[in-house]
Amino acid sequence: MPIRPYLQLDVFADRPGAGNPLGVVFDAADMDSATMQAYAAWANLSETIFFLPPTTPAADYRVRIFTPRQELPFAGHPSVGAAWAALDAGLLQPREGSLVQECAAGLLPVRIEQRDGLRVPHVRTPHASRVDAGDAHHNAVEIALQGLALGQLAPALWNNGPNWWLVELADDDAVRRMQPDLAAIASLTIASDAVGLAVFGRSPHADHQLAVRAFCPADGIPEDPVTGSVNASIAALMHSTGTLPGIDGRYVASQGRELGRDGRVEVQVDAEGEVWIGGQVQAVIRGHVDC
Repeated sequence: MPIRPYLQLDVFADRPGAGNPLGVVFDAADMDSATMQAYAAWANLSETIFFLPPTTPAADYRVRIFTPRQELPFAGHPSVGAAWAALDAGLLQPREGSLVQECAAGLLPVRIEQRDGLRVPHVRTPHASRVDAGDAHHNAVEIALQGLALGQLAPALWNNGPNWWLVELADDDAVRRMQPDLAAIASLTIASDAVGLAVFGRSPHADHQLAVRAFCPADGIPEDPVTGSVNASIAALMHSTGTLPGIDGRYVASQGRELGRDGRVEVQVDAEGEVWIGGQVQAVIRGHVDC
């Protein structure tokens, strides 16, 4: 088998051991889908990405994104990590601080901010929209949320590549104290073709304005440490209802504390209503893999 360069990153992390781990396999042009999926299952990280040549001159690089059980059209922390990894590996240089990522969800613009000597990527996420789930899942939603102190926004299914159930809780304390019914969440997400269920609540703390948790038990991930696509969908939901926290469409979300991996997701909704997510990235493993 070919020997391929490999990175393992912590994304949305201000230090190693925080944020969400990401496996990065380079030079994957000759790998087929089954081999990529098998490697992602073996690695058993939230996601593993594989670098391939872009199929269009409009893109700077292309990645495929796999969980241990399936390929995703888009995911946030893999996209932020991919931009950082491409620059770290010297695959390209940003043009006026910008890159374009190609993935199954299409072409995604990336901004690279220079901050205290660090590269901080921000990815414009695919447009998110509410999915009309009707009343078919009403009982399953009630069972999954039984006993929780809900916020003002009604639970809803949203899509920005993957489908996510989004649930506002009364405040950040309700988010932190939640004991999820993983079996009920798995039943709901399987029935509604969703990746998982996420809860969020407003926070009074100076360093973050939102607390977030995301559960994907049907995908083999009881709780995801930090989830970019979820945070982007939550931002789109709150923007659509005029309830964005923060200032001028910018805020910071905290996710992963309950797993000992407290990450920070920088969120911006721009003047056109597009959602950008970003954050710091840490390299924790450098080497090669035989796959």
